[in-house]
Amino acid sequence: MRYTLFGQTGHRVSALGFGAMNLPDVPLTQAGDALNYALDQGINYVDTAAAYRNSEEIIGETISHRRSDYFLATKTKYRDYETAKQDIDNSLKRLKTDVIDLLQIHYVNMVSDYQAAMAEQGAYKAALEAKAAGKIRFIGITGHRPDLLAKWIGKGSFDQVLFHLNLAQPFALQELIPKLTEMGMGKVAMKPLSGGFIQPVEKAIRYPYSQDVHVIISGMVSVEQVKENLAAMELEVADAERQELEQLALDLGAHNCRRCNYCSCPVDVKIPDVMISSRIRDVFGLLPKGNQFYEKQQHSILSCADYEPCKETPLCEQKCPYHLPMRKTVMEAASYYR
Repeated sequence: MRYTLFGQTGHRVSALGFGAMNLPDVPLTQAGDALNYALDQGINYVDTAAAYRNSEEIIGETISHRRSDYFLATKTKYRDYETAKQDIDNSLKRLKTDVIDLLQIHYVNMVSDYQAAMAEQGAYKAALEAKAAGKIRFIGITGHRPDLLAKWIGKGSFDQVLFHLNLAQPFALQELIPKLTEMGMGKVAMKPLSGGFIQPVEKAIRYPYSQDVHVIISGMVSVEQVKENLAAMELEVADAERQELEQLALDLGAHNCRRCNYCSCPVDVKIPDVMISSRIRDVFGLLPKGNQFYEKQQHSILSCADYEPCKETPLCEQKCPYHLPMRKTVMEAASYYR
């Protein structure tokens, strides 16, 4: 396992972090086995959020007795001071701990979100007060707009950023990661499988592993998945493999969708998932979770072609900050069912 100094926190963190978002989907015993096995193998970064159903409770129930073994990161989705303050206290109780190592302002994708969180009576004030009180140690931010995140961190308000980095979403390499490195901040990459779309798993994990990040958060729900992720990191990535992976990322990332979710669809097409999976589907095929997504989305995707208000000017494309050809990609996705 590779360990690196996590920005300016003074903590050494494992290259593989345990993403706990999906633990509520499995029995508590299975979740506990996965978490404890991960700690036994040297994974010392655990990522959760108050918004991940009862993920925090599961961590508190199963590994809080080993609190000194892991760096604990959680998140608040609230933007105002009062609600965020209560959210932090609730997280401490659910996680059964006296201190959270990293509290992140969660899912900040729009300028209005950032402004609200950083306002005089915003969530950031609650985080600062919690830090002063010894309830949290460091403050981070998470989001899906690497270009905006690169600007927001410039004032030195945060210790860390959580961002997408995978073969289908390499966009953090352009501005965000260089800025984080320059500022000596914690760099945490999430969704190496892009939510279950990218295969093979080993290649998917090794791409962010080849880049300048401290921790790769992978969502795991079983001992077997922990083993699979660890196996992908047994060997360092040599220059030839890195170049191959970077070229593949350029190809798979040609859709240019950041999953910022500015778009919305009147017939409920999950547009970012369709955009991001479009190139992966054509090159590698999809993991079972990706195939399940297309099964669930069949009616919506096929309905897109006949939705009259979008035929001239698609509603989704009017909201996209990157002006992407969303309707065309959805139409192409319809061929998946033939």
